[in-house]
Amino acid sequence: MSFGCNEMEKYDRLEIRCPRLGGEVTFAYCKQESGNLPCPRIITCWRAYIPVEAYLKETLTQEEWNRCFNRPPKGKVDTIFELVEAAKKRKASPP
Repeated sequence: MSFGCNEMEKYDRLEIRCPRLGGEVTFAYCKQESGNLPCPRIITCWRAYIPVEAYLKETLTQEEWNRCFNRPPKGKVDTIFELVEAAKKRKASPP
């Protein structure tokens, strides 16, 4: 299965409850939660709704895949600090 950019963009506004943040987030957020990488939990969270793993395998390089999915999980405090910093950067960037 091949995924064009527009094909997966139709899912960007879908929302689910994020187990890490405790609130609703969009698929678009999950695709770039870690800056230029998706959230490490994106496959677990979204696989029941959309073909997320196949899409990511097609769009990420092997290095990006390894950086995202083949690393030890971070602690909750580290994750919170990273999320706060990412939110500050997004807020500071002009639209």
